[in-house]
Amino acid sequence: MDVNGAVAEGFEPVRQAFAANFTDRGERGAAVAVYRDGHKVVDLWAGTRDVDAADDSAPWERGTAQIVRSATKGVAAAVLLLLHQRGELDLDAPVGAYWPEYKAAGKEHTRVWHLLAHRAGVPVLDRPLTAAEAADPERGAEAVAAQAPVWEPGTDHGYHAQTYSWLTGELVRRVTGRSIGTWIAEEIAGPVGADLWVGLPADEAHRAGRVGPVEAPAARTGGLRIRPKRSLAEAYGDPASLTRRAFAAISPGPDENDAAYRAAVLPASNGIATADGLARFYASLIGEVDGGVRLFTPETAARARAEVSAGPDRVLVASTRFGLGYMLHGGASPLLGPGSFGHPGRGGALGFADPDSGVAFGYVTNGFRSSVTADPRAQALVRAVRASLA
Repeated sequence: MDVNGAVAEGFEPVRQAFAANFTDRGERGAAVAVYRDGHKVVDLWAGTRDVDAADDSAPWERGTAQIVRSATKGVAAAVLLLLHQRGELDLDAPVGAYWPEYKAAGKEHTRVWHLLAHRAGVPVLDRPLTAAEAADPERGAEAVAAQAPVWEPGTDHGYHAQTYSWLTGELVRRVTGRSIGTWIAEEIAGPVGADLWVGLPADEAHRAGRVGPVEAPAARTGGLRIRPKRSLAEAYGDPASLTRRAFAAISPGPDENDAAYRAAVLPASNGIATADGLARFYASLIGEVDGGVRLFTPETAARARAEVSAGPDRVLVASTRFGLGYMLHGGASPLLGPGSFGHPGRGGALGFADPDSGVAFGYVTNGFRSSVTADPRAQALVRAVRASLA
């Protein structure tokens, strides 16, 4: 396998781990990027841009982008935190103060931070949305506003796999008058120079490769290392479980290679990014990138990674840790170190920042596996970064 790109001196273990993902772990096409103290130290790519390519006629190139599924959530969370940083959104205010319709069905005491911390109690919809309905922001917002919570908001946590799209998206629209995808393009991706989109523009569609279908969680899935009494695979296989219902809030599942789906604005699940775009975004949360823009103040970064949800997750049926919109380092989602914060995408993608080492990391792939929070390929790269720092 020809690995393209470069690594800075000392980061050779990352190149070795990246190559091993192809030879030992069945990688088809992928890229990884790492920044340290705002400067790029790893930029690698290899394989084919399309997972189903029969040969190397469509090689992965510098700038190839892929759908990153739930890694999008970390970008969406930054929008709410930046609005708070700018004084436009109070994280402790009731959601209904900005979105009056949301107060229905016992949700009047839901706070804005509950949405970010997966404590809102609405990870499922009594009637799942079709892919076309899900792409309509008004329809999605109406559905979550009318939905009765399955636990009292604020009292417990459970991963809002799909409903996070409409919870965050509608709140941003009510506060700013812009879609969250537009806000990300104008206030995050543009200033930072990051190749990432929530709502892929038609003129960038040629850059996104084809991805494979995600596998159902396996009995020994990557991540979720703290074994619960009921495994994730067992919960996912039960149509009545919160696990299955949360992931099936859009049902049947969308075709992630469909142009209309990629153009939709679903900040829980359909962001498109390059590895560099994901890493560059996280670098901008903890420092200046290439001596330029920084998004989060130190105070906002500290609040983003302060633990607000921990313990048994009612959807992922294992112990998880969340800050405000970000997964934190732990058994369910191993990152670089105790201070790391970021977000995986089901099946492979991963982006995170580690303020203690000044490292920001982005990994994207076109071959999605059964992992939910800790893909073996991404974890091999994280271990290689850790070894390089040592």
